[in-house]
Amino acid sequence: MSAGRMQIGEAAERVGLSIRTIRHYEDAGLVVPSARSEGGFRLYTEPDLDRLRVVKRMKPLGFTLEEMRDLLTILDALSTAEGEDRAVLQDRLAMFHTAAQNRVEALREQLATAEGFAQQIQDHIHQHG
Repeated sequence: MSAGRMQIGEAAERVGLSIRTIRHYEDAGLVVPSARSEGGFRLYTEPDLDRLRVVKRMKPLGFTLEEMRDLLTILDALSTAEGEDRAVLQDRLAMFHTAAQNRVEALREQLATAEGFAQQIQDHIHQHG
């Protein structure tokens, strides 16, 4: 195997996703392996893993596959964009940042509610125990 290329099992282990999840993201067109071996095995590179890591981080925030695809497209285009095109991409990236911040705050509120509930149950256990 060429240096820097790995099969799906190693990619899954390095990113912390299941093979099934990676295949799902491939089917959705989010992360397509850079190459295939002579035997037809998917071969992933470090940039492929970076894309998988972006998707993995977006998932708990409730971003849709389409939103994930859009963000990956923006990130890809930013590396070569110049001038006005770059400014438009930066604006779109800023919108994703705001959306991510809002979703993180909503999760914090949910966590606080859940922690309060768990504490309430614990209080009942101690009160009646």
